[in-house]
Amino acid sequence: MQKLLTLLLCVFALPLFAQTTLPSVQEVYKIFQNKCISCHDHASPEANLDLEGTGATELLRAQNVASKLVNFNPANAHALSNGYKRVYPGRADKSFLFKKINNGLEPSIPALNAQEGSTMPAYPSQALTDAEKEIVRQWILFGAKTTGSQFDKTLVETFYNVGGEKSFPNGPPPGPAPGEGFQLKMGPFFLAPDAEVEYYQKWEMNLPANGEVNGLDFKISPFSHHFLLYNFTGSGAASIPAGLRLDANHSQINLVAAVQEATELRLPNKTAFKWDNNIVLDFNSHYINYSLSQPYQCEAYINVYTQALGTAEQEMFATLLVNSNIPIPNNGDLITHTKPEFQFGADSLYIWGLMGHTHKYGRGYKVWKRLVNGQKGDLIYDASCPMGIPGCPTPWYDYQHIPIRYWEPSLPVKWSNGIIHEAKWVNEGPTSVNFGPTSDDEMMVLIAFYTEQPITVGANDPNPQWVEKQILVSPNPTSGNVTFTLPGGVESIRTFRLFNLTGQEVLHRTDISGQTFELDLSRLAPGVYFFDADGRRGKLERG
Repeated sequence: MQKLLTLLLCVFALPLFAQTTLPSVQEVYKIFQNKCISCHDHASPEANLDLEGTGATELLRAQNVASKLVNFNPANAHALSNGYKRVYPGRADKSFLFKKINNGLEPSIPALNAQEGSTMPAYPSQALTDAEKEIVRQWILFGAKTTGSQFDKTLVETFYNVGGEKSFPNGPPPGPAPGEGFQLKMGPFFLAPDAEVEYYQKWEMNLPANGEVNGLDFKISPFSHHFLLYNFTGSGAASIPAGLRLDANHSQINLVAAVQEATELRLPNKTAFKWDNNIVLDFNSHYINYSLSQPYQCEAYINVYTQALGTAEQEMFATLLVNSNIPIPNNGDLITHTKPEFQFGADSLYIWGLMGHTHKYGRGYKVWKRLVNGQKGDLIYDASCPMGIPGCPTPWYDYQHIPIRYWEPSLPVKWSNGIIHEAKWVNEGPTSVNFGPTSDDEMMVLIAFYTEQPITVGANDPNPQWVEKQILVSPNPTSGNVTFTLPGGVESIRTFRLFNLTGQEVLHRTDISGQTFELDLSRLAPGVYFFDADGRRGKLERG
């Protein structure tokens, strides 16, 4: 069926660091000359790899070398049989040159085996520094272009030689167990202090066969504003350049999933996303560097969980429902915009999940079923309540941690009636705003996951992945120690956050195990606090 998808454009804040003035390919060429030329000169290049090149100027020589690297088959038969290029534009993981120099910089890339030779540069030549390896990788990730400066070399060198913050300071998150799926990675890319950027990246999968995806676990840091996963349709990918890009440039594309914090999507039993073996994905990552002094290394990982083709009885779909006409004056008043969505070409759809999305001026996001007369019917989603379930006694909207609401069994919606979504804002900023991609603009976007047939939960089916129960807090109010009891079926919490009334985070815990856990809040000032535990939210009072 035809699925609505309104595109999000992107801009980025200018970094505080001055960008290098040399073309990126020339910066990479300089590294080759300093470290690699003894084995790969123009006269007698090892493995027929000439890194000295020819040309009247350094830039021309650099471009000549690039012409023998980019999309060029490696001489190594084992690397060639595994689909490597000497340099695969946009893909360091499929660039044999980077694998040869990696030597542990990127843990997800396997070490060289006996058939692939030794690392570069070979002993006794001086090894590349991590900053030099990263400069080569950034050139590859930005499409291995032969003109222009695509990334800030000074920022990379500052990160490695002076210091910076990482999205994953403890190393990459583990991928799925063997036989359960695989892991995808976007990045790294580097962000100057107090800056933000939104990148897209085309990603060719080349799977061994058509398959089904029954789970997507998005690993992004708290500095990430959102991550969206698309797939191209038809010939849509053909015109999209390789590598990290700022322009969405979407013409033939579907949404696969969208999240705005680290989120695990385990699809209901008997459903799956359907991925052809030649599927081409498009990543969309938006990061904000909240540090005022240090560069930030931005990364995103997607653990993809798979099952045998034919296991699912129906396909899961996703779509973005967007209201782009949302003028919000900076008068401090509560501004409301409402938009109906209906007549998508199907008699009924069956909603599994809904998630609203606004930026910092947002004060609420709700969804109603739409009646045949166009009026609001049942309220089905309230982003100010834990897990998006309407009716909570203490609504509290946090635009940075907007919940997804799930239904198992699925929620039927007659699309000739449709739904109505509504968002609210209070703009006390310096200027009026409208729809836009940066954190200083605003958005009104509803993400919907749905199937074309009902999702049922039978007596013999596993328990639903998402149990709509709140965490119990006792005693509440508390004078010190408080016990949290998780709902049935939930045995651990990845991230627990506690906020005061101003939205300031006053407590942060990770990797909490067990059905119950205790916290000592005696050092906190008396007052009302709100917590978020992997999307389950609630209120407590410190007496």
